[in-house]
Amino acid sequence: MMEIFKFYPQKINAAHRQLPIKTIKLKFIVSVFLSVGIAFNLTAQVQEKKPKAVFVILDGVPADVIEKLALPTFGEIAKTGGFARAYVGGVKGTYNETPTISAPGYISLLSGTWAHKHNVWDNDISQPNYHYWNIFRIAETVNPKIQTAIFSTWLDNRTKLIGEGLEQAGSVTLDYKFDGLEHDTIRYPHNKDASHILKIDEAVCDEAARFILNNAPDLSWIYLEYTDDMGHRFGDSRQFYDAVKNADAQLKKIWESIKVREEKFNEDWLLIITTDHGRDAVEGKNHGGQSERERTTWITTNSKKLNDRFKQNPAIVDILPSICNHLQLPIPDTISRELDGVPFIGTADFSNLSATLKEHVITVKWKSFSELNTDKAEIFFADKNNFKSGGSDSYKKAGEVSIHEEEFTFSVPTNSGYFKVLLKGPHHYSNVWISASP
Repeated sequence: MMEIFKFYPQKINAAHRQLPIKTIKLKFIVSVFLSVGIAFNLTAQVQEKKPKAVFVILDGVPADVIEKLALPTFGEIAKTGGFARAYVGGVKGTYNETPTISAPGYISLLSGTWAHKHNVWDNDISQPNYHYWNIFRIAETVNPKIQTAIFSTWLDNRTKLIGEGLEQAGSVTLDYKFDGLEHDTIRYPHNKDASHILKIDEAVCDEAARFILNNAPDLSWIYLEYTDDMGHRFGDSRQFYDAVKNADAQLKKIWESIKVREEKFNEDWLLIITTDHGRDAVEGKNHGGQSERERTTWITTNSKKLNDRFKQNPAIVDILPSICNHLQLPIPDTISRELDGVPFIGTADFSNLSATLKEHVITVKWKSFSELNTDKAEIFFADKNNFKSGGSDSYKKAGEVSIHEEEFTFSVPTNSGYFKVLLKGPHHYSNVWISASP
C-alpha cells in the first residue's frame, strides 16, 4: 500500500501534466480504492482456514458420570463449544431400536444410521450392510485427496466396521492407521486386571497427539476401551471413575495438539468426543438394553457453530452429518436420503420426523428449526426398499409445504404395508419408515 502512495504522483506528473487537478485527484482516489479492494480480497482468500475433524469414542461412559466428575479437559472443550446429553439405541419400541452394545454404537456413528440399516446387532459384526456408507467412504469418495487416520484399541473398528480394503465397502484405504496393539502380547502381555488395555489406550493417545501435531490428517477417529473394561468389572465405583479421569488426562494430549495446530497453522479443527452406550442403573456393570441410563449418552465438542439440534437431545447418528458440514463435504444424495441423523453443526431444517398410516392416508410430522417462513420442504414416498440390497428406490412426490407447518397429510394409492417417507429441506433430508423392515 505504501508503494501506491509513493509512486503514483510521479506517474500523474509525467502522464497527466495537462489534466485539471480535480481529474487527477479523482483518478488517484479511484486507483487507491481499487488497489485496497484487491488487497482485501486476496487477504480474505489467504485467511480462509482449512477444516479438520477428529472424533473420539470413549467406551461405555453414561452421561451422569461425565457430569459428576471433575474433568478439566472435558470442561475446557465444552467451554469452547458445548456439552449435551445425547442418546443411542434408536427410537425405543420402534423398527429402528438398536442394542446399546459397543459395535452397534460405533457403526451408528460411522454410518449415521440405526441397526435396521447398518445390520450390526452385536460385537460379532457378522454381516454389516455396507450399502449405508461410513464417513470415511463418504470423505474419500467426495474428496480423494482427503487424508484419513485411525487410532484404535480395537482392530475390528477398521477391518470390519469401516471394512477397509473390502470391495463391498468401497475399497476404502485409510492413509494412516495405528491399531491392533491388543494382539501384540509381547509388548502388551494380557492381564486379568485389563492393565494392558490401559497401556494400549495410552499408546493410542500418544500416537494420535503426535501424528495430529506433525501431520494434521483431515479426518481422524480415536477409540479408547479401558473405561468400559472397568465398568464391566467394577460397575459404578472408584475404579470406574478413575478410568474416566485418566481418559480425560489422556485426551488432553490430543486437545493440546489441536490447539497448537490452530495457533500456528491456518486450520479450523473440530473435536467431537462421545460414547457408544451408557450402563445399567442397578450396578453399572452391564448394558445392551433400553433402560434410560443405558440409552443416555453425551457429546462434548469445541464447535462454535452449534445449532438448536445440539440443545435438544442429539443422537449418535447426528455426528456424521455434523462432521461433513464442518469439513464441507457434500454427502451424495443417494446416501444422504438414507441418513437417520440431523446435523447439529451448521444449518438444520428440521428433526424428529415421524409418519403414521391410516386408511391410505399418511400423516407426516416434524420439528422445525427453520427461521424463515418461506423455507419449503418437499415430501416424497416409496413403497419398496431396494437401497438395502444395493438398488435404487423410486420415490414419488407427495407435495410441498412450509417447514413451519410441521405437518403434512397425503393419500397413497397402494395397499403396501411398507413405506419410506422422505422430507427434503434446503439443507438436508430426513427419512422415516412406516412399518417394519420389508
